[in-house]
Amino acid sequence: MNYTKHDLTDTIVALSTPPGVGAIGVIRLSGADALHIVQRVFGGKDLTKQKSHTLHFGTIIGEAGKVLDEVLVAVFKGPNSYTGENTAEVSCHGSPFILQKIIELFIEKGARLAQPGEFTLRAFLNGKMDLSQAEAVADLIASTSEGNHSVAMRQMRGGFSHEIQKLREELVNFASLIELELDFAEEDVEFANREQLKLTILKIQSFIHSLLQSFKLGNVLKTGVPTVIAGRPNAGKSTLLNALLNEERAIVSPIAGTTRDTVEEVLNIQGVEFRLIDTAGIREAQDQIEAIGVEKTMEKVSQAALLVYVFDVVETKIDEVLADVASLQREGLKMLIACNKMDNLPSYKPEWLVNPSDPSIPDFFFAKPRPLDSSFIIHHSSLITLSAKNGMNVPYLKEKLYAAVIGQKIGTESTIVTNARHVEALEKAATSLDDVLQGLAAGVTSDFVAMDIRRALSYLGEITGEVGVEDLLGNIFSKFCIGK
Repeated sequence: MNYTKHDLTDTIVALSTPPGVGAIGVIRLSGADALHIVQRVFGGKDLTKQKSHTLHFGTIIGEAGKVLDEVLVAVFKGPNSYTGENTAEVSCHGSPFILQKIIELFIEKGARLAQPGEFTLRAFLNGKMDLSQAEAVADLIASTSEGNHSVAMRQMRGGFSHEIQKLREELVNFASLIELELDFAEEDVEFANREQLKLTILKIQSFIHSLLQSFKLGNVLKTGVPTVIAGRPNAGKSTLLNALLNEERAIVSPIAGTTRDTVEEVLNIQGVEFRLIDTAGIREAQDQIEAIGVEKTMEKVSQAALLVYVFDVVETKIDEVLADVASLQREGLKMLIACNKMDNLPSYKPEWLVNPSDPSIPDFFFAKPRPLDSSFIIHHSSLITLSAKNGMNVPYLKEKLYAAVIGQKIGTESTIVTNARHVEALEKAATSLDDVLQGLAAGVTSDFVAMDIRRALSYLGEITGEVGVEDLLGNIFSKFCIGK
């Protein structure tokens, strides 16, 4: 998206509510002539003479004096508006015909259609928000759960920006002293305490590392957790999906291999969205269609962040469970093991899976003679006993799902990174700070230390827009919806 200086002096117009039929539609204008343009077709008070943040009833008058609609016009005068410019918001009836005709009228009177994200771009350029806050506007609009709403709201209010600003201020103080040393290079003096600089950089690096670590959680809160329910046929996977959702979403049948394709639904647990994926049973396929289903299962497992392995405590032996879990396990995948249908065998002990070599375990629970040839170890914390059919322990499984993602280390009130651009800038800043530390250890001259610090400051500044970011603006704001 190419925003030129001329473009940004125009008065822009766009529909700010979703397109389509609705009770009300809102058309937004922003720019020096916004109020004058509306006034040219408005039957009511002179909007240009009204106070900011006021609401006025009137009509929109089209060709030949024909009344198009009765409207309410909100007046916001710069700099006290969202964009920092004169702004008008026209609320009319949500007929697509009316909305289109009114927008055409405003364009005829001197406005132009806004480009995606241009209202928020102007807010950024006019100092109403920094770059990371502007990006949070898009996240806030797209939020679908309490978790991603909370993170986006915190960022839009400047929580993340404040943390970045504190990091930059500490670096700027040392950078200023080192730059001063360069002015006295011939006198060989040091104004910046090198040991104190080293401690400051280590502290900043530690905080940057925590921000980078938070991205995994931030991405989860923003996009949802891909959670696969997997297991052998008739383990109760579809029944468990229905129990978690509290509705009959998946077909349940005693016939093995009923689920042949993946079934996907969203489950909200304490503000975090889990994208539940019920899969075909893992076994040697009986026909071509089932083979495709099993292949899809393994594909979804490879993409999952969280896996719930479900098995029937009566039908699936301990060594079979160990073999299944070992085949599904991969680095970075969190797994919960659901011992299902406990109502059919209350005497089943999940700790047998933790210590399968226990000689007191009856032979009935093994498919092959002991000793087992598997060295795979299941941890007790990953186990849960339940009966999906009766709903036993399903609420506890939801708690385990939430804890597996959020854990105890960080909550949504902490500073959380959700944007891949911010991650890239933080990583580059951390690398530059590594270079500063290496330079200090090697005893390099002040000009090289200053250069590395300036580079770190530049990368941190890219996050909030405190350095030249013209090349970033088009890419960032073009992702916004029209009218925002």
